[in-house]
Amino acid sequence: MTTCIVICLAAAIVESAGKLDHPARSNGARESGAIEFATLRVGSTEDALTLPGEMKAFNEAQIRARVNGYIKAWKYDIGAHVKAGETLASIDAPELDQQYQEAKGQLETAEAHAKLARLTSNRWAALRASAVVSQQSADEKGGDREAKQADVVSAEANLRRIRALMGFTEVAAPFAGVVTARRVDVGVLVGPSNPVEMFEIADIHQLRVYVRVPQSLAPQIRQGMKATLSLPQYPGQSFDAKVVATSDAIEANSRTLLVQLLANNDSGKLLPGSFAEVRFERLKKPNIVRIPATALMFRDNQLQIAIVGPDQRVSFRRLIVDRDLGSEVEVAAGVRVSDRIVNFPSRFLQEGSIVKQAERTAGGQRPS
Repeated sequence: MTTCIVICLAAAIVESAGKLDHPARSNGARESGAIEFATLRVGSTEDALTLPGEMKAFNEAQIRARVNGYIKAWKYDIGAHVKAGETLASIDAPELDQQYQEAKGQLETAEAHAKLARLTSNRWAALRASAVVSQQSADEKGGDREAKQADVVSAEANLRRIRALMGFTEVAAPFAGVVTARRVDVGVLVGPSNPVEMFEIADIHQLRVYVRVPQSLAPQIRQGMKATLSLPQYPGQSFDAKVVATSDAIEANSRTLLVQLLANNDSGKLLPGSFAEVRFERLKKPNIVRIPATALMFRDNQLQIAIVGPDQRVSFRRLIVDRDLGSEVEVAAGVRVSDRIVNFPSRFLQEGSIVKQAERTAGGQRPS
């Protein structure tokens, strides 16, 4: 008896459910009940792009000795500001001194030989005029005179070379800047035979800032674009910079574009080697559509939204997000201002489902 009652109740429930569902079936879609529409906001935005950057000196050089010798004295240590051409260190080069004396002696010898060859050539030319000697002999003496004169030119060039090398015994700053490293002391052997870095000089009146921009954002970077720098040692402060060049090529390993900026450093606060956050001011975008993040749904391995058409039927559309603002997103494609977008879409919502808008309560809240 009990079994019969249960079966009858189940049959009655199925029959009543079929009757309730009949209108939807006749329309070819299932009614999904009441939904709430998302509120879209339209406006303009000034987008910004923040990326890490590396700061380097405008000019930097590692100073090495051009001649072999021993450090006789150094004049500037790290942190010293020097002018272009100022002497940083002196080198004692005894071998070079001997080469200079030898070159002077070779020049004097060559000049003496050239003088004698010139006198001899003139005498033989006079004898040739009297037909005392042959033309061949006179030509030989003339050729010897020219050869001896060439020896003089060669000896003079060698002496100038040695004299120029002796000028390198005074190690000078190639440009105005600050000494960032000193790696030698008095008595250290330096020169081509022992290529030690003596000093490092950095020109920091301006700093170069290098940033790697992802490939997807590379078209937005233009020469002359302004940016601001933020450094951890100066919280709350910002420094102006400007894009001066790009590599015009995407680096194969990182898929990034190398961008170079210049920042003035009149205050001297910016230091080469520092890390900086670089904030690029991008173009102002008009008519940007923002939708609440609660309207988004992940479906078929892509971000989608549910759109309600004029016939109250649901369709799904792929969404391309330009920027995620947390509680809402800025849309690059996939949404029109006139679209009616379902807020808080249910995972049971199906393509073609018929929906109706939920009534608001007196407080403007969704009915529970």
